[in-house]
Amino acid sequence: MPGMMNMKNRPSEKAKKGTFLKSLGKLLVFCKRYWGWIILSMIFGAVAVVFQIIGPNKIGDIANIISGAFMPGGSGVIDIGAVTEIAIFLVCIYVAGAILSYFQHYITATVTQKTVQRLRQGISRKINKLPLNYFDTHLHGDILSRVTNDVDTIGQSLNQSIGGLISNTIMFVGVLIMMFVIDWIMALTVIGTTIIGFSFSLIFMIKSQKYFNQNQKNLGDLNAHIEETYAGHNVVQLFNAEESTGKEFKRINKKLYNTGWKSQFISGVMMPIMNFVGNFGYVAVCIVGAVLAAQRGVSYYGTIVQFMIYVRLFTNPLSQIAQSLTSLQSASAACGRVFEFLEEKELADESNKTKVLTNVKGDVEFNHVKFGYNPNRIIIKDFSANIKAGQKIAIVGPTGAGKTTLVNLLMRFYELNAGDIKIDGVSTQDITRENVHELFGMVLQDTWLFEGTIKENLRYNNKNVTDKQIVEACKHVGVDHFIQTLSKGYDTVIDDAVNLSAGQKQLLTIARTMIANRPMIILDEATSSVDTRTEILLQQAMDKAMEGRTSFIIAHRLSTIKNADMILVLKDGDIIEKGNHEQLLAKGGFYADLYNSQFEEI
Repeated sequence: MPGMMNMKNRPSEKAKKGTFLKSLGKLLVFCKRYWGWIILSMIFGAVAVVFQIIGPNKIGDIANIISGAFMPGGSGVIDIGAVTEIAIFLVCIYVAGAILSYFQHYITATVTQKTVQRLRQGISRKINKLPLNYFDTHLHGDILSRVTNDVDTIGQSLNQSIGGLISNTIMFVGVLIMMFVIDWIMALTVIGTTIIGFSFSLIFMIKSQKYFNQNQKNLGDLNAHIEETYAGHNVVQLFNAEESTGKEFKRINKKLYNTGWKSQFISGVMMPIMNFVGNFGYVAVCIVGAVLAAQRGVSYYGTIVQFMIYVRLFTNPLSQIAQSLTSLQSASAACGRVFEFLEEKELADESNKTKVLTNVKGDVEFNHVKFGYNPNRIIIKDFSANIKAGQKIAIVGPTGAGKTTLVNLLMRFYELNAGDIKIDGVSTQDITRENVHELFGMVLQDTWLFEGTIKENLRYNNKNVTDKQIVEACKHVGVDHFIQTLSKGYDTVIDDAVNLSAGQKQLLTIARTMIANRPMIILDEATSSVDTRTEILLQQAMDKAMEGRTSFIIAHRLSTIKNADMILVLKDGDIIEKGNHEQLLAKGGFYADLYNSQFEEI
């Protein structure tokens, strides 16, 4: 949506600053397990190229046999046997070269796809190791673009470039050697005609790298904008922001068009330049060859034929190398963005932690907790509280007081700046995050359901849960009747065809939390999406689910937390009041004002 990109930090520009060789160097190190296969591919390519290089020399021999037969003093009869022998030899080496080229391309394609597969797996693992503040400061669409577009670009560029770059480099060097062996004057003629074209290509490549970098970044920006816009499509329509959203899309799309056009134009112009160089080389070979033939006689015609073929074999590799380097520029730009993501600072390694909390009672202690998303802007300044096992704790306060932040710290989604949080007397810093997460069931204000059956959503990562337990949990929540009315009941696939209301989705997530059967429960505005009658029924079900469990409830509707054992009133990151509902009302303080304000007549 317009302006939303400015609300978060823009994607890092570090990828722009990475050099062409540096980015590809990282990719080469990443591929080190495949170096053996790459070397084997190079060997196959080298041998295939040698066979191709030998061919023109033998064709020159055929030309000499034919021209020699009609030279003064010649027999006038072509030696068909000698010609046939050379032709059979040519067929053999060309077939062998084709087979070797096939295996070279097979290995290259395999290595490329294996590399892309590992990159995607690495990104997938990395996502689970990054702290949440990374996702708070980076656009989700840009992250998705790195996982999809950038990795695809790397795969396509490598597949098109690596094998060809190796073969054509070997071809270029081999032809160069053969030309000097045959005739150094003609060799210099061919080289002279190609220097100008290759120089142009090199200049284009150096000057154009910035366009490939910008193109990948603009593609990420466009994905981010689309992801934001369509995720909040209803809001866009509600505020009649279609026009401004469309203008923002056109602005980003125009930038992508400009950088895309420039990068693609540069890619396309390489081949015509090198084709011109090749044709110019033909002319030069004919002119210089004619002069030399006049000096050296008819026997030089075979050399001219050889160089006519070598001109193409010499300029084609150059054009292919230029094209491959252009393609590698796209790969370099994408590599910069992908490896920037892979090199982001991860959550601290906890493999050395052996302590595991089991049979948890649910005692929780906050001891002078201090936290801020930004070290220079502390949200929770000095929070302390002792919570006994089985208590129902309500956390209330104005927006921005730190309520949700507090439970995020309890779950170790973020690390503390100072202080400590203990569960059953054990610091959460002494156990792994996975262990902490296993202790809590959590229902958020924003629902999350994946595309799959209702049963699969409810059983999420709890394979030992029976169908009977799933049905019982849904009955407690009051969503069983609705599920039974669906065409396939619990086996109904949740997708765009199944129109679930926000309240129904929330009921399913609450049922999923109950099925998980964790010793502690966190409800962050869990009933905000349901109507008042459903909320009453749901509250009764949740009261039963919370029996014997330590529960943390964040609620703005204070009528829903009257029966809490303890209410913590937060303001500006500190506890300013605590007690049960009656005690806090009797004090006539901040909580009483907050509670009474919800029932005042306007």
